[in-house]
Amino acid sequence: MTKKQAPGTPRTPLDADTVVRAALDLLDDKGAAAVSVRGVAERLGVRMNTVLWHAKTKGRLLELMADAIVGEIPLDDLPAPWHERARELAHRYRRCLLAHRDGAVIVAGTYAAEPGTLRFTDAMIAALLDGGLDERRASWVFWTIQYLTLGLAQEEQALAAQDGVHTLGPALAGGDYPALARVAAHLEDAAFTERFEFGLSRILSPAGPTAP
Repeated sequence: MTKKQAPGTPRTPLDADTVVRAALDLLDDKGAAAVSVRGVAERLGVRMNTVLWHAKTKGRLLELMADAIVGEIPLDDLPAPWHERARELAHRYRRCLLAHRDGAVIVAGTYAAEPGTLRFTDAMIAALLDGGLDERRASWVFWTIQYLTLGLAQEEQALAAQDGVHTLGPALAGGDYPALARVAAHLEDAAFTERFEFGLSRILSPAGPTAP
């Protein structure tokens, strides 16, 4: 139910940043499934139409939320060598996703061509171009880093929401998947930071200017 403002209380001007911040607070409190235009309106104590004035649809609201999350990545004090710079940016990207409940779900489900996202993307692409990659390869390496980061962050956050329940045991008990049974312990390894480091090293190691 929408909150009523006390008589005589000056109304605080509402802008898009305030709407997005309220949406992120709702996300952190209740998760991605709870984010809606109505939920944000109730949190702000305003009508839905007021929220829709700043975010025309739920899809647009999610885009603005995704950009705000990525926009939290600091782009200062980066290493000068391109390889170290790209690695550091990837780690900062992962940290910003994990800083918000279901942050990876929000970012992965949108295509936000907005300032925060564009600034981060530009910084990462610049690092890869500085490493001698041509435009096509720099773009594809960037996408690969992004997919690795989003995928692992989503898995990590989903596992945390399930209180760490993550087992293939029952599905493999019948012996129908012998190869999976051999590696099940490794597939279920929840060492997400190590897995991220492994994947990032494999992506960046062949990305140098002398690679075929």
